[in-house]
Amino acid sequence: MKHGKKYFNALKKAPKNEVTLEEAVKFVKANAGAKFDETVDVYFHLGKELTKGDTAVRGVVKLPNGSGKTVKVAVFAGGEQADAAKAAGADFVGMSDLVEKVVKEGWCDFDVAIATVEAMKEVRKCARVLGPRGLMPNPKTGTVTDDTATAVKEAKGGKVDFRMDKTGNLAVIAGKRSFEPAALIGNIKAIVSAVNSAKPANVKGVFIKSMSISSTMGVSVPVLVSSTDAE
Repeated sequence: MKHGKKYFNALKKAPKNEVTLEEAVKFVKANAGAKFDETVDVYFHLGKELTKGDTAVRGVVKLPNGSGKTVKVAVFAGGEQADAAKAAGADFVGMSDLVEKVVKEGWCDFDVAIATVEAMKEVRKCARVLGPRGLMPNPKTGTVTDDTATAVKEAKGGKVDFRMDKTGNLAVIAGKRSFEPAALIGNIKAIVSAVNSAKPANVKGVFIKSMSISSTMGVSVPVLVSSTDAE
């Protein structure tokens, strides 16, 4: 990625050592990387054994102040659950028609996919398309459910899934740069708490090795995990 003048000016001023969450948020808000309302993300490097399949870290977090993002939701369901999903504000609702579109066209113009338990028999056909993109419905994240209305409302209201990659890194959306500092701080603390709650029982020692926040086009700022009151 090529960085512009704004980025390098901010880089000169950016903290080189870990700072409190409040200081990090203040810096990110004061040093825009772009003219648009950038997304603020939280990045973690987790200290864990990466070679064991049973230590995968994934979960969900309900951002108390929302994500600031317009979330497109696709619901694979029929009958009453399809009607409930539509009433709750789902962007796309269907069954075989949506499955066919995903399988044949590679369609995935949505941010969250929700499916009823019965629908999963068909939705599994979409695994090759949705899986690599992190869009496959999963009971662990509450996206396989027979309460489609609640699932849609949560997805639209700021519920965010997270999953660690193979190198122990994890990124989570925390909101928009235009959010008030208190709103961003509240969301980030909720994220840290959720990540800690997802710590596998057999993982010992320091779990969150490092943490930082940045806006979409901005400079990354290292954060003292202890300042989040979530360890």
